[in-house]
Amino acid sequence: MSEAPSQIDTLSIDTVRALAMDAVQKANSGHPGTAMALAPLSYLLYTRFLRHNPVDPTWAGRDRFLLSPGHACMLQYSMLFLTGYDITLEDLQNFRQWNSKTPGHPEVGLTPGVEATTGPLGQGFANGVGMALAAEHLAQRFNQPGHELFDHRIYAICSDGDLMEGVSHEAASLAGHLKLGRLIYFFDDNHITIEGPTELAINENATARFDAYGWHTQAVEDAEDLAALSAAIEAAKDDPRPSLIRVRSHIAYPAPNAVDTAAAHGAPLGDEEVAATKEVMGWPKDETFRVPSDTLAHCRQAQERGKQLQETWEAKRAAFAEAFPEEAAEMDRCLAGELPEGWDRGLPQFETSSEGMATRVSAGKVLMSLMDRIPNIVGGSADLAPSTKTLHNKKGTFGKDDGKGFPQNIHFGVREHAMAAICSGMSLHGGVIPFGATFLIFSDYMRPAMRLSALMEQKTLFVFTHDSIGLGEDGPTHQPIEHLASLRAMPNMTVIRPADANEARHAWIAALNAEGPVALILTRQNVPTLDRDEVNDAAGVERGAYVLKDADLGDPEVIFIASGSEVQVAMEARSRLEVDGTPTRVVSMPSWEIFEEQEKSYRDEVLPPSVRARIVVEAASPFGWERWVGREGYIVGIETFGASSPGSVNMEKFGFDAELIARRALQVLNRVKGSQPSEN
Repeated sequence: MSEAPSQIDTLSIDTVRALAMDAVQKANSGHPGTAMALAPLSYLLYTRFLRHNPVDPTWAGRDRFLLSPGHACMLQYSMLFLTGYDITLEDLQNFRQWNSKTPGHPEVGLTPGVEATTGPLGQGFANGVGMALAAEHLAQRFNQPGHELFDHRIYAICSDGDLMEGVSHEAASLAGHLKLGRLIYFFDDNHITIEGPTELAINENATARFDAYGWHTQAVEDAEDLAALSAAIEAAKDDPRPSLIRVRSHIAYPAPNAVDTAAAHGAPLGDEEVAATKEVMGWPKDETFRVPSDTLAHCRQAQERGKQLQETWEAKRAAFAEAFPEEAAEMDRCLAGELPEGWDRGLPQFETSSEGMATRVSAGKVLMSLMDRIPNIVGGSADLAPSTKTLHNKKGTFGKDDGKGFPQNIHFGVREHAMAAICSGMSLHGGVIPFGATFLIFSDYMRPAMRLSALMEQKTLFVFTHDSIGLGEDGPTHQPIEHLASLRAMPNMTVIRPADANEARHAWIAALNAEGPVALILTRQNVPTLDRDEVNDAAGVERGAYVLKDADLGDPEVIFIASGSEVQVAMEARSRLEVDGTPTRVVSMPSWEIFEEQEKSYRDEVLPPSVRARIVVEAASPFGWERWVGREGYIVGIETFGASSPGSVNMEKFGFDAELIARRALQVLNRVKGSQPSEN
């Protein structure tokens, strides 16, 4: 039987419910039901269990809380306001309005106290796993006996929709395998989805599934029972495994007519039902956004509690710094998101070679060097490390006591979607620079998480190899066509596709200097390591595009623009044109996004507006390249799927042949000259 809450508990919980109803009703848009049903749980977490400080929401020792079903955000906004974060009652009244701190789904960086942008279901669940991995890395690296700075937890609420999404299965499986005991998740078992009862689509035993994953599972059969919820949380804290607590709730409780209905999931209750619900709660029916002074005073005690918690942690941090000054300085650097002094000096350089190497290989060599220099680079591959060249054999690995020290390697398994979302969670946590690696074709499996990483502007690094039809015999199922265009179309995503080994070196430098997520695009097949001098130095990668080889016969009349392995084809086509007397420039353009950030004078220097005969060469969809070739240029690309044959054969059959491209360039040049107005 449920233990009756105290009077102030009831008053505070009802305040959350009333605020959720009123905000959704005023906006005439939103999801009131879950916010009402889980008001007791959120109240309990924010006032008794979460280690947080509303006055300083980002202190490093805090617990993290994630609302994976982001549509229920009024639940979180109400508690953030009540406990004293920088959110006002007016902010709640502006729910879902332009330029508001209270958008329709939580957005990190916009609302103080929000740890991740959630809404697409399952993403917050996986983000939390990433936060636990980041915390574990920092704990294994810096915690010392008597100086356990990183002992915080990650709490999350997840819905039936979260648990239906495949990304949560992937993330839960990995979390159980790695025994990430910092995780305490609450499954809101309300039996309702937008379409109706959950039994329309699912009837599984969720706790049994999590038992199979290796989680610690419990059930609380009444979401109103604060004592049972508290006991379950304490039991979860005592168990070394990740924990799932199933909480049986009733959506829209205590609305007399809307409770347990699908209609209460995603629409306002309506004025009559809101009034009826307030009457049930003993709440003034005609008063909106009512916050009793007793509730506010009670919940705002979280500020003093949080201040004391943070002061205690900061004292531990100071003691750690005194006992271990070098380690403390390194910890501070990691938490500040700074790179160590001289990190980019002495990275591998590669000799000119006609045989060369695949950029996946050269980039892998650079990554190994970077992991030595920057010990908080942490990541791995979706079971493809031998192909992506992203496993550092001399570094420790999560889940293994291999005697190699703190973990920098992660074996994500064949879980691409979770890998991307976990990397975002690691970045959100702070203190680490995460990366995830797979074939470019499988970025399709990762796209929802990559999009959120870009939306959150998180420093997540995605390493994609096997980047074109040049990978060869695996055929069209593994040969990306539209993927470069798709990634380039994503706001805030920086795409870098280096042409050779030395460009790969500078691609990593550019990636680590970039703001927000980066996609490194790398070849499976060998590409020549180009002959370079001070004029065509590969450091031009760090400006997005540069003149790799200029015209020998005067000012250029033709410009080839290429990325990746096709730069070599452009170089060969240039040689043919120069022999025939046509001055030709080759521009390597590994990154549109970085090039667009350069000053106009530099962009015009690389691509003079007066040179209209421009030919792009890239073994991918031509979509988007129009901005660089203009109306009169030409794009040598691919608008079909690939084929299973050796990579060199594919390149020839799909038109990436120097002779053909040189002839096309002359056609473009003749057309441009013919369109020029007569001097007479």
